[in-house]
Amino acid sequence: MTGSSSDIATWIIAISILISTVLSIMAFFGAAQGLQLRIWRSQIESRLRILAGYRDKAREEARKKLEKLGSKDPDAVLNTVMDYFVIEPVSIEPTDITKRLERILRTEEERIEEVISRSLPREVDDAEKKNVATLLVIANALNMLYKYLRHILLLGVKTRNAMLVAQLWMLLPLYMRIAKAYYDAVGVVSKGVPIGDAAGPLAAYKLMRMLEVESEPREVTKDTVYSVHRYEDRRVVIVKARGPGSTVGRPGEAVEKIVSEELQGNVAAIITVDAALKLEGEETGSIAEGTGVAMGDPGPEKIRIERIAVAHGAPLYAIAIKMGLEEAITAIKKEVVDGVEKAVERVKQLILEATRPGDTVIVVGVGNTLGVAQ
Repeated sequence: MTGSSSDIATWIIAISILISTVLSIMAFFGAAQGLQLRIWRSQIESRLRILAGYRDKAREEARKKLEKLGSKDPDAVLNTVMDYFVIEPVSIEPTDITKRLERILRTEEERIEEVISRSLPREVDDAEKKNVATLLVIANALNMLYKYLRHILLLGVKTRNAMLVAQLWMLLPLYMRIAKAYYDAVGVVSKGVPIGDAAGPLAAYKLMRMLEVESEPREVTKDTVYSVHRYEDRRVVIVKARGPGSTVGRPGEAVEKIVSEELQGNVAAIITVDAALKLEGEETGSIAEGTGVAMGDPGPEKIRIERIAVAHGAPLYAIAIKMGLEEAITAIKKEVVDGVEKAVERVKQLILEATRPGDTVIVVGVGNTLGVAQ
């Protein structure tokens, strides 16, 4: 009996040594790495199929919206916008780089709007056109993300670069989280429901309804309105994108025009209110106060406000309403609405603390005004 147990133990040890030797040889000749590469590739490809489904769904939703609005050729619109790209201006020579970037970004905006307008009947509401444009931008983002991730995978496999594939595999959950957020935004934008990023314009809207009105909202520049109010012997100018279509307007240009042309430089403070991405662990709807311009703009709009503030000695105050990426581009949550209420009260408090009776202060509700009127 003892001899039999000893034989079994000997065989187990021998088999273990054999397996270890085979694995060592495979590792030496790269077979183990090749096996791991195939496993990573299989898992990445399964995620890419999901991402392709998101992209196709967004494209189909945009097509349905165009057809519903009477588009003459929805496929032509989709083919133009799905692969539309923007080339950044030359940065090695920084002179006027913000003006050049502004021209490029506005050309992109105007071109997409032109393609949509030519396809739709004239009687289609401007807000609907804005929503279609945002749907197409979402479809474009999903398409570009899918093509980029597929490129990294195929390049890694083609060159047998296990590290490149491994990096993609490790980062893929983050990319898929972003893609899922965009995918969830498709239905929301199509229906015209306010999103989390509308927190800034919603705060501006609530202030417009709360404060004594001196003049009703009127357009100051493309897709941007302002109204004048009175609060505790202060003059409050409130700026937001023109709703309820999906647009962020041109808040920087609006502030610049208002201060230079309407107020003749008489501005005591500029307050911006915007949604801000929270850090993990922070509560959705929590607010924070800071200094500067609260704006996710690439630069041109933001720098206009900074320059006008410097020219007239106006301090820049910022109120941020915290939320996650998914919450920013999907239907607005109760916690965000509660955060907007807190932000409005903080703005009113800041006006009293940072200015004196007789002063003029500008409040800018920054963000996408989808579903928020004025």
